[in-house]
Parts: sequence; structure tokens; C-alpha cells
Amino acid sequence: MSYPCAVRFLRRNSADTTAEAPESGAELAEPLDKAHSSGKGRPTPKRREAQGRRSGPVPPPPRTQREAFKRMRGNKASKEERRAAARENRQRMLAGEDKYLLPRDRGPVKAYIRDLVDSRRNLMGLFMPLAILVFVALLTPSLAVQRYATLATTFMLIAMIIEGLVLGRIVTRRVRAKYPNEPIKGISIGWYSFIRASQLRRLRVPKPRVKPGEAIK
Repeated sequence: MSYPCAVRFLRRNSADTTAEAPESGAELAEPLDKAHSSGKGRPTPKRREAQGRRSGPVPPPPRTQREAFKRMRGNKASKEERRAAARENRQRMLAGEDKYLLPRDRGPVKAYIRDLVDSRRNLMGLFMPLAILVFVALLTPSLAVQRYATLATTFMLIAMIIEGLVLGRIVTRRVRAKYPNEPIKGISIGWYSFIRASQLRRLRVPKPRVKPGEAIK
């Protein structure tokens, strides 16, 4: 009878397959582990963390009171430097340096308009004092004072409007004669002249560089 040999053969084959199964499973697991570990292996940093890394590490808190005072002095010095720079820019703007002026005041055309306005004695320069006078008159209990103040203010405003129209035409004509190649708009030049003339001379920015009555070519 040959049955025992067949049984042994079958047992051997089944044992061999069970022994080889873990090895094949291990071989399959290794590529999966490699594929899984082939990524960056860490979570994506948040936006705040990335910005913090770009800007540099955050300084540690002061350990002593003396160190805290030193940091406060350093911040105060930087504020003083910024204030000094702002004052310097303000002074240069008042002096009329084109680099430090507002965009509406830049250019040789605007500088020429300011010189034309500053060389004239305008009634419009009394606009702010007149407004204060009217406000004070309206606070008085006398109806007669209020009536006369309102009447005088009305005539003054009419005179200022007429003067502003005349000034705008004069300035526009002279600017076009001096700068024929520049795109000149009469409305914008007239309005710029009116705003300049309606301010007190000492409050004009930039400061006038010509005296009243001085001839401007």
C-alpha cells in the first residue's frame, strides 16, 4: 500500500506553501511600506507657521527686568527715528521739493500755478476768517447782528466767486502760454487756483516762495 507516502508528500507540500506564504506577504508589504514612506512624512505646515519661519524665529521673552527695559528702549528709539523721518519729510514738503509733494502738487506746471496765485493779493484769502466771523455772529442773541453778518457774508461770497473765476482764467491763459506742449485743462487749473487762493498764506502747503506783488514770468 502506498498511501503513507502520498500523505507525507501532501503534508510536505502544504507545509512548504504555508512557509512560503509569509515570505510572499512580506515581499508585498515592503513595496507598500516603501510607497507609503516615499511621501514627505509630515503634515503640511499651516500658513501662520510658514510665515513665522520666513520672518525668523520669535525672540524669547525677557528673563530679567533689565533685559525688558533694554528692549523697551530699543523700540522707543525706533519710534523716535520714524518721527524724525516724518518731520524731515514734512519740512521738505513745505519747502516745495517735488519728490516729497503730494501727486496733485507735483510738476513744474503746478509750481508755476502756485507762484502765480501767491504773487497776488486775493480776497479769497479771507474765506476762513469770514466763516469764523459768521459762526460767532450766529451765536449772538441779537437778530440785527445776525442779519448784518448774513448780508455781509453773502456779498463777500459773491465777490469771492467772481474773483475765483477771473483768477482761473488768468492763470489758465498764462500757463498755456508758458507750457504750450502740456495738456492743460482749464477746469482743473481754475479749481486748483481757487483752492490755493482761498487758504491763508501762512497755511498754504507747500509754502509760498514768492512775495505778494512779485512779477512772475
